Amino acid sequence: MTVKKTFPKILWLIFSSSIFFIILYFALFYYTKKAEKQVYKVSVEQFDNEIHKLLDLESKPILVAINNDTNWDEFVSFISTKDSTWFNETIGNELEIYDADYLGAYDAQKNFLIRTPTPSIKTIDFIPKHAMDLLNVEGIKKFYLKIPDGIVEVTGAAIHPSDDPLKNKTKTSGYFFVVRLIDSDFLKNIQKTTSSSVQFIDVKEKLPPEKHTISSIYQLKDAENKVVGTLLFKRNFEVYFENTTNLLYAIIITFFINLLINLAYTRKLVYYPLDLIRRVLETGNKKAIQELKKTTGEFSYIGNLFEENNKQKIELINAKIKAEEGDRLKSSFLANLSHEIRTPMNAINGFTDLIINTNINETEKLEYLNIIEKSGKNLVSIIDDLIEMSKIDSNQLKPNFAVVNLESCVNELYETIKVTIVNKAIEFLLIKSSKPAEFNIVTDDIKLKQVIINLLTNAIKFTDEGFVTFGYEIDEKNELIHFTIRDTGLGIDEEEHKNIFDRFKRVDSDVSIKVGGLGLGLAISKAYVELLGGTISLESKIGEGSTFYFSIPLKYSKSDHITVRSINNEEVVKSEKEVILIAEDDNINFLLFQKMMQNKCYEIIRAINGKEAVDICLNNPNIDLVLMDIKMPIMDGFEALEQIQPIRPNLPIIAQTAYSSSEDKERIEAAGFSDYITKPLSRERLFELITKYLDKSTNNELH
Repeated sequence: MTVKKTFPKILWLIFSSSIFFIILYFALFYYTKKAEKQVYKVSVEQFDNEIHKLLDLESKPILVAINNDTNWDEFVSFISTKDSTWFNETIGNELEIYDADYLGAYDAQKNFLIRTPTPSIKTIDFIPKHAMDLLNVEGIKKFYLKIPDGIVEVTGAAIHPSDDPLKNKTKTSGYFFVVRLIDSDFLKNIQKTTSSSVQFIDVKEKLPPEKHTISSIYQLKDAENKVVGTLLFKRNFEVYFENTTNLLYAIIITFFINLLINLAYTRKLVYYPLDLIRRVLETGNKKAIQELKKTTGEFSYIGNLFEENNKQKIELINAKIKAEEGDRLKSSFLANLSHEIRTPMNAINGFTDLIINTNINETEKLEYLNIIEKSGKNLVSIIDDLIEMSKIDSNQLKPNFAVVNLESCVNELYETIKVTIVNKAIEFLLIKSSKPAEFNIVTDDIKLKQVIINLLTNAIKFTDEGFVTFGYEIDEKNELIHFTIRDTGLGIDEEEHKNIFDRFKRVDSDVSIKVGGLGLGLAISKAYVELLGGTISLESKIGEGSTFYFSIPLKYSKSDHITVRSINNEEVVKSEKEVILIAEDDNINFLLFQKMMQNKCYEIIRAINGKEAVDICLNNPNIDLVLMDIKMPIMDGFEALEQIQPIRPNLPIIAQTAYSSSEDKERIEAAGFSDYITKPLSRERLFELITKYLDKSTNNELH
């Protein structure tokens, strides 16, 4: 009877245990499939959001650039004048800037005016009129079109005067369009940006499901919001749930073999991990993910997937924030650049127009010319900074180490800068070193001087009263030279210290806005110091002034003691009736030389290219000096120098060049030119060089 009573209980236990396990199995299977669907759904949503964000960011530079160009008075004037030369030279040259295949302009009546295409787009006029109507409302719009050359991305903007920031549609002067052909190169660029495969698909095509792949559809819509094409983005999604399913089958077989063991550990091995998955899916609980990773089998793998998924979310958010910040900073920099370039250009154009078209007395004329000269120098300074920053970014700069007399170098800088300080109650001091350099050092003196000049110029610019000092100390123990530039000027907020050397983060204040500039001097100085193997830092407080410190390696060239050279202040002496050859292909530049030298007793001969300059020098022994342009047709200045020097080694040849970087100057000196003068030309510098080398030539002849 006991057996009979016990047996039904055992059967009931087995049956109830089986029912329990079957229910547990289906629950586990359900939660696994739910996790699979949830992870896949979240990943697809993230991928789709990422694709749309990245494509929007990829188009942002074009929107910024086209907004600047279409809010330009000269562009408005072009619509009226239809000056194709202006368009081709000013706007047509921006194909590379826009990275586009077609630039086109229409007038206010939507009539086609002009285009600048690449060979890939042969269609001339394909912008629909209704798209231009939309621009009157929206100002700027991006859409897609299907043309004979293929599907293109079109970014259009209405052209307005600069005094119409609200872009009133009644003031629309015309329309400007930037077009990019969606070809293989375009797709490769998007593929690289999104880290996924990209392909065209038919609008009506139905996508077959693919295992371990996530995809996103990006519809290309025209101005009327009609789909003209579709891009399919795909990325591998390596999440495998088959092993989990197989494990579930193994569990149910193992259960019937060892029922008691499975019953004892069901909660630990099954329910608890599933509860963790539920908590992760419902709340994203990080503690639950860590506990899930500590479990065994596929649950630990799922925990790793959840953790990786969270990391990808954070990385995507950080990348988005960084991209938006970088885009904002670059847009701000470009806007500031546009302002800084247009400011001196406005002065140059405006006062030139006043001189030409109005009746003014000589005093006003001289005042206007001084303003034009100052604005021109400011514009050249901005361009020089941009070129130097571009070389730094592309790693084209290399130090040119040479033997340098440090004490003489510092004294020369002091004497040079001292005479430039006018109209300011500033005491400018050179702090003598307690232990001056006893020997020549090895460094790049051009870059070292530029760093000191940049820091001193900044200090003087932002100091109205008090003092500006600089000096150096030798640290032989650590083999360093420490430089210090101190001022009692405006000072810098401590929160801005971290941004002061960043090229895109200009510290704006009333004074910095007033003095102007791109704020690249400190970024260039930091790059130069690091190029020399040193470091730079600052201490500053608002209202108390600033102190910049930088150090470079100390390396002596030899053991001989040195003497400090005195500053050369010799007076310029005039020459008479000497023959000067000016090799210059540009008529305006040659005219400038003639006007500068018309009151001097020089005989001027012109060569319009390098070959002609060589022929004149070899056939005319009366040539006393040559002003050689570097960039000329047929034969450039370097090639001409190579042919003249062997025949006339004592003939002074001065290079005249529009290049102004330290590397260009080093190349000119290495080529063997007697000296150089940079454009824009300085009249004082020109006559200083002419007098110097004509006197040398005369002395050589006497000896």
